[in-house]
Amino acid sequence: MSKYLIGVAALSVLATAAYAENPMVGGAPMLADKNIVENAVNSKDHTTLVAAVKAAGLVETLQGPGPFTVFAPTNAAFEALPAGTVETLLKPENKDQLSNILTCHVVGAEAFGKDIMKMVDDDKGAHPVKTVGGCTWTAKYEGDKLMVEDENGNVANVTIADVDQSNGVIHVIDKVLLPKM
Repeated sequence: MSKYLIGVAALSVLATAAYAENPMVGGAPMLADKNIVENAVNSKDHTTLVAAVKAAGLVETLQGPGPFTVFAPTNAAFEALPAGTVETLLKPENKDQLSNILTCHVVGAEAFGKDIMKMVDDDKGAHPVKTVGGCTWTAKYEGDKLMVEDENGNVANVTIADVDQSNGVIHVIDKVLLPKM
């Protein structure tokens, strides 16, 4: 085999290994060279979130350079909201409310799980997380499990952490975080 082919094969293995480090989400590979929206549309577990991002007019923002940390609720998290909530929020007349809820899932910085845990440790067990939507959540952890508590006391567990994106990181969560009611 020529040196050129060996070099190409080695680069291919390295690229595959880099992608293999990123967890699968919703049955789809999450590619670190794709942005938040490009990856989210491939996750079968985030179709409601993608529809909401589109309805709120946030696609362009979340495709931007970031960096962002997104706490991404699954379809099941949206389904756990009271009946009719999602349908009501997706209506054009509720765009501002939907945008507020969604931007309260976004932090204007890149924070991987280990970074969040360090901030929690530095703050002696609970770290305030300010979102681009103006909400302040509380990050905590037990063992290696991250949790985020909203302003209403609802706790979302991070079920898949550290999904690297070209413009930030996604942490999949099991509840929709809501602004103070």
